Amino acid sequence: MSHRFTRRDFAGAAGTLAAGLAIPLGKAEAQPASTRPAALPNDRRFPADFVWGTATSAYQIEGAVSAEGRGPSIWDSYSHTPNKIRGGGNGDHAVDHFHRYKEDVQLIKALGAKAYRFSISWSRVFPTGVGTPNPQGLDFYNRLIDELLANGIEPFATLYHWDLPQALQDRVGGWASSDTSKAFGDYAAYVAPRITDRVKNIFTINECGTFVDFGYGRGPVELAPGLKLPQPQLNQVRHHVALGHGMAVQAIRANGRADTRVGVAENVASCVPAIETPANIRAAEIATREMNGGYMTVILEGRYTDAFLAYAGKNAPSFTAEELKTISSPVDFVGLNVYMPQYYVVASGDQHGFALVPFPTSFPRMDSDWLRIGPEALYWAPRNVAKVWSVKQIYISENGTSAADRPAGDGKIHDLDRVMYLRNYLTHLQRATSEGVPVGGYFHWSLMDNFEWSDGYDKRFGLYHVDFATQKRTPKLSAEFYRSLIAANALV
Repeated sequence: MSHRFTRRDFAGAAGTLAAGLAIPLGKAEAQPASTRPAALPNDRRFPADFVWGTATSAYQIEGAVSAEGRGPSIWDSYSHTPNKIRGGGNGDHAVDHFHRYKEDVQLIKALGAKAYRFSISWSRVFPTGVGTPNPQGLDFYNRLIDELLANGIEPFATLYHWDLPQALQDRVGGWASSDTSKAFGDYAAYVAPRITDRVKNIFTINECGTFVDFGYGRGPVELAPGLKLPQPQLNQVRHHVALGHGMAVQAIRANGRADTRVGVAENVASCVPAIETPANIRAAEIATREMNGGYMTVILEGRYTDAFLAYAGKNAPSFTAEELKTISSPVDFVGLNVYMPQYYVVASGDQHGFALVPFPTSFPRMDSDWLRIGPEALYWAPRNVAKVWSVKQIYISENGTSAADRPAGDGKIHDLDRVMYLRNYLTHLQRATSEGVPVGGYFHWSLMDNFEWSDGYDKRFGLYHVDFATQKRTPKLSAEFYRSLIAANALV
């Protein structure tokens, strides 16, 4: 099998480009109280109000790509282009969540999870991205939201998880134009008053760095729309995404209920001190700011870093002071998608203040060869973000791993590797919360196996196994682990 990267691998791509620093069971049922794990010592517990959830995205699970007036997205087009998707798959049917959402809500409930992060398909709401909204566009999401609330599950909505309406790509070049930024703000303005009576938390855009560098740039793998723009245009695309985020924040504030909370979800370039000395810890903080200089920093500070602009030179994006003000519209929380450490960092005496340590070829990996195992990232990513930008509320908006997940002779899926991964990562997240890092919740990626972008149906990230031929959902051993952890609100 050839070496592949997917949306979550920033090494040598998104982080460096962003910063501009070229430095070398049958259906599961909830456990009755009598069988729940006993309370564990305080030093293994999470905060009493900690939110446990799961996450998915529209194109990866819904299917029903023509139902109720939905228009095509760039992923519909891209996944039907020959030789773009491993195994030749597409999201036409995915895992049929559009029709099976009630069953899937019961899967969430069986875990004991109290929150669910899902995304809304822009092209269901505005089939061409702009203009007259589709009257049925939000019907599915209203049904889903109501079903979640009826089962005691808090909905967290994401407005953009990569499925740009194809018409916007065709007409203006997608995020290459600020017209798309404005269209995204208009889309947010339409959605906000129609869901915020029930949805209190909204993420604007998911993983800018990944879909920009791999979809519009020259990342190690290609994502929709599959362009390879020169660096000046790529930096402008990233700026337009940040601008779209800011316009959406303002639109939600203006049109949603006053108590609506809004933030962004980003695969932050996580920087870990190679050895925990004061000098290296400080270097990791500096690196966090600089290696996220093209997106997160401008959102949270309202300016591009001097190092980013100096390195970009004539390739720097064009922008106005008013745009920077819009981009940095205050957010209520920051979502961090953390799968691995992008960089290990040591102190440096040069002008940067940090140096990046190269990964050895023997560094351990999970089933996806890009997913290097570094559990400490789930401590340092939120810790550094909180410290560098004084962020008061953080969610781990995605964390998880692929695994082979083949049913055993007894029909069960004994995904011990995923259990190992989660136990170790969550140990470091518990360290963060015990030290007062303001992490308010964790969303496991993913609720169930799905269409995993360029990897098609080859890589499985779910707590529930999906037989893609029959759509049968089966809980894995990791689902039992997660259910036990949630019940105890502590490491198990």
